[in-house]
Amino acid sequence: MNYWLMKSEPDECSIDDLADAPGQTVPWVGVRNYQARNFMRDAMQVGDGVLFYHSSCPEPGIAGFAEVASSAYPDETQFDPDSPYHDAKARREEPRWLHVDVKLVRKTRLLPLPEMRSDPALVTMRTLQPGNRLSITPVSPVEWERIAELLG
Repeated sequence: MNYWLMKSEPDECSIDDLADAPGQTVPWVGVRNYQARNFMRDAMQVGDGVLFYHSSCPEPGIAGFAEVASSAYPDETQFDPDSPYHDAKARREEPRWLHVDVKLVRKTRLLPLPEMRSDPALVTMRTLQPGNRLSITPVSPVEWERIAELLG
């Protein structure tokens, strides 16, 4: 099993939106970074653990646990000219962008970024490294366990 941190802006898809979605599952649309796309395409497997992270908001942090609920498949928003994620270079026969479905495991208290940064066990966490802007990053088993401890 692999572990991931996946960032979402709460005004686009929050942990509450995930909880309210049919089957408590949402497609993780809109990823437009090749490295993040490649994580979904090449490394993610159904059942992998996900730290659901609220980003670009007044209090960023981990808001809950989820799991990967599908293999990667084409993100339809790339083909929709009315979507903010439209990609004019994408072709149905050769999609550029993929996504996975994510299913809620449980909502938690918010584990804010300052608390994460202050924990010595999380010092190597990729998402906490200076300059990291990826919306999807791998999480080590040690980091996963520590976050699980912090969130009870």
